[in-house]
Amino acid sequence: MKKIDFNKNWTCKCLTRDEEPYSVTLPHDAMRSEPRTEESLSEGNSGWYLGGDYEYTKHVFVPSEYSGKKVLIEFESVYHNAEVYINGKKAAYRPYGYTNFYVDTEGLLKYEAQNEIRVIARNSDQPNSRWYSGTGIYRPVYLWTGDKKYIPVNGIKIHTVSYMPAVIEVEIKTSCPGMLNVGILDKEHTVLTEKIENTGKPSVFRMEIPDAKLWDCDHPNLYTLRATFGEDVVEETFGIRLLEWSPENGLTINGKREILRGACVHHDNGVLGACTYPEAEERRVRILKENGYNAIRSSHYPCSKDLLDACDHQGMLVMDEYVDVWYIHKTKYDYVDYLQEWWQQDLKDMVEKDYNHPSVIMYSTGNEVAETAQKKGIELTGKMTDYLHKLDPYRPVTCGINIFFNFLSSMGMGVYSDDKAEKSAQSAKQEVEKKEKKKPVGSEFYNTLACLVGDYFMKIGATLPPCDWKTKDAFVNMDIAGYNYGLFRYRHDLKKYPQRLILGTETFCKDAYSFWEIAKKNKRILGDFVWSGWEYIGETGDGAAEYEDYKGKMPHTRMTGNNGRIDLLGKPRAEAAYTRVAFERETGPFIAVKPVYQKEKLNLTGWALTKALESWSWRGCAGEKAEVEVFARAAEVELLVNGKKAARGKVKKCRSKFHIPYEDGEIIAISYDKNGHEINRQTLVTANEQTILHIKPEQETVQPGKLLFVPMQYGDFIGNWKPMEKHHLKVSVENGTLEGLGSACSYVEGNYAQDTVDTYYGEAMAVVRAGETDLVKITVCDEEKTYTREIPIVALK
Repeated sequence: MKKIDFNKNWTCKCLTRDEEPYSVTLPHDAMRSEPRTEESLSEGNSGWYLGGDYEYTKHVFVPSEYSGKKVLIEFESVYHNAEVYINGKKAAYRPYGYTNFYVDTEGLLKYEAQNEIRVIARNSDQPNSRWYSGTGIYRPVYLWTGDKKYIPVNGIKIHTVSYMPAVIEVEIKTSCPGMLNVGILDKEHTVLTEKIENTGKPSVFRMEIPDAKLWDCDHPNLYTLRATFGEDVVEETFGIRLLEWSPENGLTINGKREILRGACVHHDNGVLGACTYPEAEERRVRILKENGYNAIRSSHYPCSKDLLDACDHQGMLVMDEYVDVWYIHKTKYDYVDYLQEWWQQDLKDMVEKDYNHPSVIMYSTGNEVAETAQKKGIELTGKMTDYLHKLDPYRPVTCGINIFFNFLSSMGMGVYSDDKAEKSAQSAKQEVEKKEKKKPVGSEFYNTLACLVGDYFMKIGATLPPCDWKTKDAFVNMDIAGYNYGLFRYRHDLKKYPQRLILGTETFCKDAYSFWEIAKKNKRILGDFVWSGWEYIGETGDGAAEYEDYKGKMPHTRMTGNNGRIDLLGKPRAEAAYTRVAFERETGPFIAVKPVYQKEKLNLTGWALTKALESWSWRGCAGEKAEVEVFARAAEVELLVNGKKAARGKVKKCRSKFHIPYEDGEIIAISYDKNGHEINRQTLVTANEQTILHIKPEQETVQPGKLLFVPMQYGDFIGNWKPMEKHHLKVSVENGTLEGLGSACSYVEGNYAQDTVDTYYGEAMAVVRAGETDLVKITVCDEEKTYTREIPIVALK
């Protein structure tokens, strides 16, 4: 079928507040520009947004030539409880906000006339999520058309049978019997062709590709299968990638073991809100790969097609996850009331989306679903696993089980009840009127407990015998046992369960070194997914502490948890350097310094390794104590300040910490092996006294209509960062639009849809959509100066 862009010329109207309708181009996240207030019933879960219901309408003229054709509308995702009407008649309903669905227009369209497409997205039923969900049609929409002879949407399936020789098996469905012409292309070069007679049933056949280029993380080679049926031409991208898993060999790709160095990521794109864009997803995957990760967990719902395409092209592996709840609520209005009726259709749509993508290596049926401690939940675990095997027998199935919480929940601790849910839903009013605090349940209960008692206690708790009793039966009903925060169980369970494959589906950042060392020696430890790889909006309760000078005046100004290895703007935090070293992607040393002027002592949660910054620019702090961390694969590290020895110490699990007097100038870290030989060194210097704002677009040119990410950083004239600079910025754009503006601070006054921002340690970022020709001009004003930057708009040839 032919795919047609259906994203322009929509109108959005809020149904729950008296606001003027406005024109939008999809994807669109209506929640991003909503008020943030203490009246928010979802509180920190959503980042204190109000929530609301929205109506999207589009009027389109349908010519008579479409009469008799198959016409579908694809909605990649709508959050949530989506209702679709065509010319006033209800055409579809889909409650889950993270799956793609198709609307058949047969009998609903008017030809040679205007047609109204109307979509209602409901999100006033707060709270319904533990994180920022966004609202509306936040992923793309497409029109699919087919004549009498066509290949239906998702009508081609490809999987690798072997890689030596390179053999793929192809299944193609058609609307009627007829001849299929199939070609395999390596970029523009055709390497193989075949003619297949289709009898009306799906055609299944094998093709051996000569001199094949294989797909893996380091060599993401892709081919295109082009199928022609009558006038219909359909192309599918695929990679030659054989995935296998066993106790003997662990997880292998084309016969080679691959240890998963994974990052949990939510779907939002920071200052862009929940919207998915190809440029944003490509950028996210690139930055994660640059920081040592080779896998993404789509926590806790199916990811976008744009993300999968980016992973295919860059060699990033994907665990696509289904849902955060089964039949026990975590928030009052979450997906529990719909799952029993919809889980099979949801999983089917997820698999159809993922099937041809070589990057997808695993499915997860859920996250921290305490139901897995119950007989009913254990049975559901098996049903979901078996159903996924039926849909796709070539990928394993897991489920992220919080081992300690399964035990606690079995004793009634942190379990949802209608009474608790009502208190949660009304907590904003209660806190104002009665000063009552809501009682956390589910994953939020575990997160709150971990903040109180620490990550070590929670990992020790997971080693208790009842934790094994309350997880072992569910683990039998999946291919790979998903351990959330179960690192201390690994050695014990490897011995007790000799056939069990173990995956750290959610882990603390500081455990990267310990995981990596045990995984190298044990093939049944398949990998690790840190929480979290990338900062995200909402779920603020489990976040890292913040210094007083960056805290908001009111609790409802907290936007993020501040616990990603990569911050909200896409900048790697210092702890990302630790991860690269722990995973042996680099040797280090890497220097990080706690802001010297900050005297406040912070209690960091297990989800944050450090508040240190990779800077030695702390003018005005001479003689004050500086806390310096160094990350290195080494036996010892030495610090030199302005050429003089300041400290030397041993490295433990890739980390060293020193307390030395601060001096302006230069700090050098030198790493040594056990024999005292130098391995490597890093130098940081203090910025000069002159200060300017550097506008630093990540690309020298931008394509027409595409996104451009523009970090802004205060520094000296040669670019040395000045993290002590604090400014209020106003941003304007000529020949383009400002799509998002923000900083990495977890406290935000207003939202990311406005044109002003306060810097966080001297930094902020704008995201701009370019016009069609000439130059994009960005103007930034602070309290005293105005700065500009022009970026050429260049079309691809």
